Amino acid sequence: MFLGHESTNKKPHLAQHNTPSQNVAVTPPSLYCPILLICALLLPSHLCQATSPLERLAEAVRFKTISFQDQAKIDYEAFSELNGFLEQSYPKTFQQLDVEYINTHSILLRWSGSDPRLNAVLFTAHTDVVPVEQGTEDSWQHPPFAGVIENDRLYGRGTLDDKQGVISLLEATESLLEQGFEPRRTLVFGFGHDEEIGGENGAAALATRMRELNLSFDWMVDEGGFVVRDTPLLPGRDIAMINVAEKGYVTLTLSTKAPGGHSSSPASTGAIGTLARALDRIERNPFKPKLVEPMRSALAMMAPEMDQPERFLLNNLWLFDGLIARQMAKETITQPMVRTTTALTMFNAGIKENVIPQRAEAKVNFRLLPGDSVEMLIEAVTDIVDDSSIVITNDRWTDRPGVADAAGNGFAVISAATTEVYPEALVVPSLLQATTDTRHYVKLAKDQYRFHGNSVGADQIRSVHGTNEYITDRSFNKAIAVARGMLIGAGKGL
Repeated sequence: MFLGHESTNKKPHLAQHNTPSQNVAVTPPSLYCPILLICALLLPSHLCQATSPLERLAEAVRFKTISFQDQAKIDYEAFSELNGFLEQSYPKTFQQLDVEYINTHSILLRWSGSDPRLNAVLFTAHTDVVPVEQGTEDSWQHPPFAGVIENDRLYGRGTLDDKQGVISLLEATESLLEQGFEPRRTLVFGFGHDEEIGGENGAAALATRMRELNLSFDWMVDEGGFVVRDTPLLPGRDIAMINVAEKGYVTLTLSTKAPGGHSSSPASTGAIGTLARALDRIERNPFKPKLVEPMRSALAMMAPEMDQPERFLLNNLWLFDGLIARQMAKETITQPMVRTTTALTMFNAGIKENVIPQRAEAKVNFRLLPGDSVEMLIEAVTDIVDDSSIVITNDRWTDRPGVADAAGNGFAVISAATTEVYPEALVVPSLLQATTDTRHYVKLAKDQYRFHGNSVGADQIRSVHGTNEYITDRSFNKAIAVARGMLIGAGKGL
């Protein structure tokens, strides 16, 4: 049974909910509001008071909510300070909705609908960001956590992934509350704090709490798709890529042992050389490209927009799918849409320059196309390596989402909201090449979609987890408008 509030003017109980897996004690976010008030009195107003949506996003970027793989390095106080800033910046949202803090740092918001017979809709995003690689800081146009706005661009880590997702939803919610909007269908928001390291203490704990509240969702929207400009798929036309599926996440660890000793007396083959040759074989043998859903449907929808001969090819995918997949595999931006990808990410061996190591280990990250299994991957990599001295183990993420219904109500609501803001864009179902917190909600939501309504160029997408990540003022305001449209459409319960 959904535990809502009786009146939109009622101040809800602000609850703390912690699970044993998160062993940190941090002051509740609401206690940071006095600190922000002192800041406002002592510092220049532009440092403490954001007067526009982009400035509020800039302020959010300045909180260093970094998820390090080594969790001992994480500054959890930054997360509490960010949550305090959100409370202060969106007072109607945090006063009129039911608010819970899960494992101290993740946020669960519930906006009760007037019709309890309707299943809720879930909107998710995350407040954590990835670290900036050491040594690359000087390559940024502005420091990655300075939140600098220049020429209507906001630079900083999280401007695309994914603080803009959190802030756009809160901006939309706050404005709808100010206008007196009352949803028929209950709307739920889940903002996790550790998506970048798997979401076990954030989204997973949020999902557990949702089950305790007997919540279930007709559909959900997470981070993912954008309105993309200048893609090689359809030059000159914006494409709104609503992700109805995402790729699977698997990391294989390859390790080997060999005689060590003094570097003056090396054996003919050492652990590093053996493992390096195996990695070289893996990198030189990528998986063959192929067209699977939802890309087949997306290309079929693009066909009428194409010139010849591309239109003919896309109208006859049954015959030319192999050719098209091979062509897409040649472009950096489209290759992940047609291939299970291979990325050599970590290598560890040796303790001293004149000591031959006895062990070497490497990690290879794969993103699986829908339909490709972990078992198939391991079998293929084992055949490619073809070396019994190499031990292969795997770390896979569970509850992999399926392909959502592109003809479903959720897709229709997202599409309508997007078309209202981007009337010239072609809306298509698409495949997210990365992995999100969505997997933690698979058993709660019938359909899982991934979309944020901001517009990005093909080259801009490469800044996600990279250098000079940024968002434009115009794009962010459009993202807020799309979020409003989605909330209104979902809230009406049509």
